[in-house]
Amino acid sequence: MSKIQYRIYVIELSKRVFTENRKFREANPQFNGVLECLYVGMTSKTPKERFEQHKTGFRNIKGHKLSSTIVQKYGSYLRPSLYNYIDPINSRAEALKMEEQVALELRRQRYAVWFN
Repeated sequence: MSKIQYRIYVIELSKRVFTENRKFREANPQFNGVLECLYVGMTSKTPKERFEQHKTGFRNIKGHKLSSTIVQKYGSYLRPSLYNYIDPINSRAEALKMEEQVALELRRQRYAVWFN
């Protein structure tokens, strides 16, 4: 059995998310409107498969929504240049930690970022 590997991915969001979504705006007081709005996530799928799940409002077998409403409504496309340098990660806990580190680093660079 092959071991599950997790990948970090970044999706560019429409800037409308900043004006239309109060929680997103409050999470990003550093944003000056110059750079893009982004979503950072982690997945055991390919980033492309995961992006498609977000856009279609994917639910699991029990009916639980596994897609981000923010990405479903505002997601534009993947930004591989912002995540391709990150090697696949063998543990879910490590991947979640890396997701947060990448998101916070992008915020420090003045992007507006959402992550879970």
